[in-house]
Amino acid sequence: MVSRVKTVAFEGIDAVPVDVQVMVAPGKVGIQIVGLPDKAVAESRERVQAALHACGLSMPPKRVTVNLAPADLPKEGSHYDLPIALGLMVALGAVPSDTLAGYCVLGELSLDGMITPVAGVLPAAMRANALDMGLICPAECGPEAAWASGDMPIIAARSLIQIANHFRGTQVIARPEPAIRSAPANLPDLADIKGQIVAKRALEVAAAGGHNLLMVGPPGSGKSMLAQRLPSILPPLAPRELLDVSMIASIAGELTGGKLSDRRPFRSPHHSASMAAMVGGGLRARPGEVSMAHRGVLFLDELPEFSPVVLDSLRQPLEGGESVIARANHRVSYPAKFQLVAAMNPCRCGMAGELGYSCPRGQRCASDYQSRISGPLLDRIDLRVEVPAVAATDLIHSVPAEPSQSVLARVVAARQRQAERYLALGLPAETLNAHCGANLIEDVVDLGGPSVQLLRDAAEKMKFSARAYHRILKVARTLADLDESKAVQRIHLAEAISYRIAGDRLAAAA
Repeated sequence: MVSRVKTVAFEGIDAVPVDVQVMVAPGKVGIQIVGLPDKAVAESRERVQAALHACGLSMPPKRVTVNLAPADLPKEGSHYDLPIALGLMVALGAVPSDTLAGYCVLGELSLDGMITPVAGVLPAAMRANALDMGLICPAECGPEAAWASGDMPIIAARSLIQIANHFRGTQVIARPEPAIRSAPANLPDLADIKGQIVAKRALEVAAAGGHNLLMVGPPGSGKSMLAQRLPSILPPLAPRELLDVSMIASIAGELTGGKLSDRRPFRSPHHSASMAAMVGGGLRARPGEVSMAHRGVLFLDELPEFSPVVLDSLRQPLEGGESVIARANHRVSYPAKFQLVAAMNPCRCGMAGELGYSCPRGQRCASDYQSRISGPLLDRIDLRVEVPAVAATDLIHSVPAEPSQSVLARVVAARQRQAERYLALGLPAETLNAHCGANLIEDVVDLGGPSVQLLRDAAEKMKFSARAYHRILKVARTLADLDESKAVQRIHLAEAISYRIAGDRLAAAA
């Protein structure tokens, strides 16, 4: 007799159906698992045997063969424990043979028969719902699975005995309810920043249009403080964005208690991060920081301190909105539509350009430091602003600054105008100006005669690339949205051009 239980394998954020086939037949006593299992799957036979013994079931004195089909698909992770155990329980008659036919199963077993949380429950639930199946998962992951559908059958159990009793009719396991993690009430506020009017304006523009931002200034000028306050002026995730972000977090095992969050991700990796940590990879091709920041912000502090190879690996995700991890035996793609915010000092000593300071290394200190950032990466950054040092007198006699709540209202209004515009063009509602293609932004931004002449003169003088030209149009369109203007005016174009100046100085040094 062969018992069958459905589960999934993960390729990126996609859940691929896997058929767990369990056969008990005469032969040498033991469990053999086939079907390209990794070390964690191969070790499941020890966990399964111990868990069954804890539930009062003994292994038959026969040969047990477990086949994970399709056999040519690599199987990774500990979530195969529960489907293998339930397949054995069906073969032993502890669970009725027809009860598991309509369920997808995943979960890790502890030695005492308890079911522990695993990563990837939300994508598995989405796949099970698409196949018109139910889901059996750990109890801690039940709220996460409940987001897939409001009416799909979900059994979120704490132990093998609970599942057996549920199918026997002696115990009823209630369907879990979707849960969301409450937003923090004490987000850093822009009102804490003294001065820095230009940098605050650039931060608002970046939030409204989803633009990439680079801040350059001496130590202590407030670059990191500004970046940390960006989440306070970003609107919450829309329902579709919420599921996209949560599926990545589920695969990475970062959904605490199965609760989703409508706050946009804000990732700030250390400058010692490797390429695999940044764009994804490793033995199991896990999502990197660019994917964990999907629909949110990736903040890189001390930008030149990152490895140049790591920085250049960001170019493809910034342009394409996905991170493709190609290996000899498989290829995985993770979404990576993120907003890059970076901060850096103008030179290694940090004081280049400051009045009254003379660097011992001269101009070479700044040029060597800035040359660690390649021109192609700088070309993908829409807004470049200089953040000067704040004088002590400005800190002592400062006037009250505008709070984040006021800025957030303008950002939400600007994003609403973008949503209405792009919905009318047949694009998703979450499309922002920064996501527009070259042809689309030229249609959206209809420049008049004086504006065209201004852009032509700036392009000739500053040697704009084609990418820089279109990114200036995108920023100008965002500035017009913030001003509630249907047309992009000359003043919007002039401000958008001004945000390229600091970057062009860096490119010249590089």
